Amino acid sequence: MIKAEHIFKSFNNGITEVLKDISLNISDGDFVVILGASGSGKSTLMNVLSGLEQADKGKITVNEQELTTLNDKQLTEFRKNNIGFVFQQYYLLPHLNVESNIKLGADLVKNHNYAEIIESLGLTDKIKKHPSELSGGEQQRVCIARALAKKPSVLFLDEPTGALDEATGRDVLDYIIKEKERHGFTMIMVTHNQNIAETAHTVIKMNSGKIVEIHTNNKQKTAREIGW
Repeated sequence: MIKAEHIFKSFNNGITEVLKDISLNISDGDFVVILGASGSGKSTLMNVLSGLEQADKGKITVNEQELTTLNDKQLTEFRKNNIGFVFQQYYLLPHLNVESNIKLGADLVKNHNYAEIIESLGLTDKIKKHPSELSGGEQQRVCIARALAKKPSVLFLDEPTGALDEATGRDVLDYIIKEKERHGFTMIMVTHNQNIAETAHTVIKMNSGKIVEIHTNNKQKTAREIGW
């Protein structure tokens, strides 16, 4: 369970208010899309829910741990043990091959059995290649594999298909959804693409730092069924 209560966050010494009294509950195993235009506060909300940033005010509880009471060292330990991240930028280490990049995630939690993840993401024949030898979609799949190799209870994704063309974006989204169904973790995805929201169970719409709507999709579409 993720619970946020009356969260505020600003930058520039309080001049720029980004999150304005945010409260929400996310159930274990849910697939949530946080939807909004650029500047709506959706990425900042992801950052405070995941412990990447501290809220200025309010209370955030994840897996029965109150993040707003933790110092930087404790937050780092919390993220290591609980959270996986996939970003629009790939953040792969260029001097390491695919297997070594994925192993970075696995090593954080001493996971020695990550070959299944590599295989399920279609990367078995790429493990000795370096990021510069991969397409954008392949690099994003490596990022997903690295995140899943940590065995996270919550996977956060910030515009994971934003830098990809439609065909590749659909492929990557399909992989992500199938891995979520296989492993059962909670998944929270930030996007401005309203079509992608149709694949989620819960959709949180944001505007100007506030939640303006929360609704559930009675029937979730697949990555192949949505528009783009």
